[in-house]
Amino acid sequence: MAHDPEREFVHPPAEASRRTAQAGVLNRRQLMVAAGVAALASQSPGEAFAQTDSSASATERKMAQPSTITLERPTPKVLKVIFSNPPVNLIVPETVARLHEIVVAMSEDPDVQVVIFTSSVPEFFFNHFDLGQASAFPALPGADATPAWVDLVLRLSRAPFISIASIRGRTRGGGNELALACDLRYASRQQAIFGQPEVGAGIVPGGGASERLPRLAGRDRALEVILSSNDYDADLAERYGFVTRTIDDAELDGFVDGLASRLASFDRAALAAAKVQINRASLPPDADLRAAYAEYAASLGWPEFQARRPRVRRLIAEKGVEEVERHLGHYIGIITQQP
Repeated sequence: MAHDPEREFVHPPAEASRRTAQAGVLNRRQLMVAAGVAALASQSPGEAFAQTDSSASATERKMAQPSTITLERPTPKVLKVIFSNPPVNLIVPETVARLHEIVVAMSEDPDVQVVIFTSSVPEFFFNHFDLGQASAFPALPGADATPAWVDLVLRLSRAPFISIASIRGRTRGGGNELALACDLRYASRQQAIFGQPEVGAGIVPGGGASERLPRLAGRDRALEVILSSNDYDADLAERYGFVTRTIDDAELDGFVDGLASRLASFDRAALAAAKVQINRASLPPDADLRAAYAEYAASLGWPEFQARRPRVRRLIAEKGVEEVERHLGHYIGIITQQP
């Protein structure tokens, strides 16, 4: 199907839309519908749950419905969360609702010790938010309507299981912030690309980058990454300290699977207790992430961001969405220089 630059988002599955509506959405006047940095052609979501373990729990069977997320359970103690939203793996409202559901469920599963986050789309890990659907990103029910994304990344960092991001391909914006919320991040030396493109697009980060990067990379390097809106290869990300280790691409899957098996062989209580100790010394305050998301939401209404909509559309029409997303750090600079 040919790409239409006027179509700035894909519609989530109907069931996911129903769940999002039930959960509540952020104030639409606060979250003005904005132009995404990329637009997607229509796609059919894959199967939600690829069962590889015969002892599937009732929770897992309940989650077996169409989604951008696929679950695999290679062993009773290890779960794989596989993202697929081709062609460029934008994070959409259904993705957030699904990930939140999974993290809550797996936190309550006494057998799960390791959760691996990965992607089945070549060249892309979890990518940035689809800003064309910003107003539909879910919030939790209740008076304060906490954004589901904020609750997701807070829960992930404190979950009783160990989370591992196995990063092959581009991960920017919200995708990089999801990786930063994971306990361990292993990146393909040849294929992983990182970035926070928000400032270059005319908004601010809101999913945890501004809070986590200074603690991992230092204030000056965090400022460089966020203010430059540039792309960073895996070796530089490792040197800056915001990935745990880079691995040759051919060895990445085997390394991550081997580490997951090793951790799954240890005592679950000891793993969780050690994680709590390290969290006390390293995690940002929850209130800071909530404040940042509110600032991000407000920035979607800034005039400069709105003024860049036609520039983004022209660029995508000329180059194609996949080309723009492959080299987003480069094209962000071009967009800002266009009249």
